[in-house]
Amino acid sequence: MSLFKNIPEDSLMLNRSDPDELLGSFSPHSFFLDDHEWSTAEHYYQAMKFPDKEHQELIRNASSVEKARRLGHHWFKRKRADYSQVRLTLMTRAIYTKCRTYPKIAQTLIDTGEQFIAERSFSDYYWGCGRDGRGNNHYGRVLMNIRSRLIQEREAKANA
Repeated sequence: MSLFKNIPEDSLMLNRSDPDELLGSFSPHSFFLDDHEWSTAEHYYQAMKFPDKEHQELIRNASSVEKARRLGHHWFKRKRADYSQVRLTLMTRAIYTKCRTYPKIAQTLIDTGEQFIAERSFSDYYWGCGRDGRGNNHYGRVLMNIRSRLIQEREAKANA
């Protein structure tokens, strides 16, 4: 029986902030998106929270993913007005681009098959499953949606 009733027992549980997790947003796999190179998906996500180009650049050039995250959590900086509407899109763009840049990462995601993917953050009820498994698990859903898209693209290419 699963510890969390909303999460299947055979789920892939991962931590997006683990730099050793290929499917995480903290993994050190740079990519090019929106005319810039980004050190990690987290750098991109945190920078895109803000309309201020200078603050975006400060985050993009942060020396570590932890520093980028801290800069992205500055309460005194005004987030973009549409942030709550676009944050899933921002994370999806970053992770999808990372997968397209690194075929091994894309294959790792495809190899999960139909497995449910859950982000196991106990404190994050938006991106993760939360302490009690009732979180939104948006990060896991982003990965599952990207996986579906990658599989569709592969099938379309094979049938072309």
